Formats: sequence, structure tokens, C-alpha cells
Amino acid sequence: MISASLVKELREATGAGMLDCKKALEATNGSIDEAINWLREKGISKAAKKADRIAAEGLAATLINGNKAVIVEVNSETDFVAKNDEFKDLVQTILNAIIDNDVKTNDDVLKLNVNGETIEEIIVNKTAKIGEKLSFRRFEKLTKNDNQVFGSYLHMGGKIAVLVTLSNTTEEVAKDVAMHAAAMRPSVIRRDQISKEEVEKEREILKEQAINEGKPAEIAEKMVEGRLLKFYQESCLEEQSFVKDDSINVLTYVKNNGGTIDNMIRFEVGEGMAKREDNFAEEVAKQMGA
Repeated sequence: MISASLVKELREATGAGMLDCKKALEATNGSIDEAINWLREKGISKAAKKADRIAAEGLAATLINGNKAVIVEVNSETDFVAKNDEFKDLVQTILNAIIDNDVKTNDDVLKLNVNGETIEEIIVNKTAKIGEKLSFRRFEKLTKNDNQVFGSYLHMGGKIAVLVTLSNTTEEVAKDVAMHAAAMRPSVIRRDQISKEEVEKEREILKEQAINEGKPAEIAEKMVEGRLLKFYQESCLEEQSFVKDDSINVLTYVKNNGGTIDNMIRFEVGEGMAKREDNFAEEVAKQMGA
């Protein structure tokens, strides 16, 4: 028996209709991941990426200081708190602590001491004061040499943050690349960074799509190669059409300015996390004793 909540979850992830979602779940014994692939193979859902929709609230942010740069994600339960100056100060404190210290893991960061308190204690105290669970989710720290430049960009008030490193070009070009990555959601810089397993999985899905469209096997194979090219163009930063000039791709834009792309880190707040689904009106009523 497929539950209504499971159907609702699949519908939100894919945008497919209720009946199609129910059929997909029945065909895959209730597996959300397999049902998403089933819908894609039938050509019903083209939005598998929505399975990783923004779920938790909070902020992603960057800090650049000389040859060091940091990107972080810090979470809150509500967007209201994420916009609070006290929460923004917490994010800045964490950024400053990371950039000034040699840290490799989240635990290393939480143990850092700032004015007599660890980052972990600061978060616990802020949680108590604000009245909402706050958590430090992830970070990346980059260093560069003098031939490299950093570029960073924040989108949607810190819902998305991007940090890039480029060689032999300008900070303006690096910022353009970061802005592009924020808007266009590449998952890697170039295609050799996509695992063979992921490519084969995509190939199988595309083949099933073509066969389900009634194409003969040999035609289906040719269609798969064309659609796989589109998959690369959507996934790889260098192959995407550049947002400021769609007559060229990002690789060409950077090359035209003498550079190469070395690193790209893109944090989207809450990606892959389960969404809090409290009813705000009910919560307020509870607080008021209604």
C-alpha cells in the first residue's frame, strides 16, 4: 500500500501528477529514488534535480582574505531567523575563525576558540537565545598562489554562495564565473569530473526514454548520444552557455581572458535536507496558549 504522504513527496520532487506518482511508486515498491528514474524514463518527469530542492533555511556565505578563502553553510529552522542580524553575525564569526586557523573537518571548526568560547558553545548559546535550532553544516577552505584569483558571488540574499579560483586572469572574470555558477547550477567544472557510474546511469535512463518513445534500438542509441551531450552541457560549468553572452560557453569566455578555471564550490542552502513542515499559524497559537 503506497501512502498519500509518499505520493506527495514524489510529486513535490518531480512535478508529476498524482496518478503518475502513485503508478511510479507501485512499480518501484515505494522507492522514491527509483520512482524518480521511472518517471524520467517514461518522459513524465524532467525535473529530477527537484529531488534536491531547498529544504532547510539558513545562509551560505564566503570570505576572502589575501590568498585564503572560505565558503560556509549555517542553518536555522526558519527564514525569519536567517535574516536576523544576530544570525548573520554568527555566520561571520564562523567565517573569521575558519580563515584564521588550520581546520580540516567540521569538528575542528566547532572546537575553535573565539574570545574564550568554542564555536560549538557559541552556537549552543545563540540557539538558546534565539529559540531556534542553529547548526553549522559544512565549509570548504581554499588557498591560492599569486598567479590565481578568487571570485565569489552570493545569490538570493545568501541562499546560494559560490567560490571559484581561476588562473592567469582578473578578479572581474572570476566574479563573472562565480555569478554564472550561482545562476546555472553546474555540478562540476568539466566532464571528466563526473563519475563513470553517474554517466552510465544517465545513459540507461536516456535509452529507456528513447525506447518508450517508440524508437527502434539503433535510433535510440544515436538519440542517447545527443541527449548525453545535452546532459554534459547542463552539468559542466565549462560547457554551459555563458549567462552574459550565450554565443559562447564559459570555457571560451575564460580562455578569451587568458585564464583557466581551477576550483568551483557552490553551496545552495538546504540542498538534500528534509524540509520542516510546521504550520506557522498553529505554532503561534500554541505559543499564545490558544
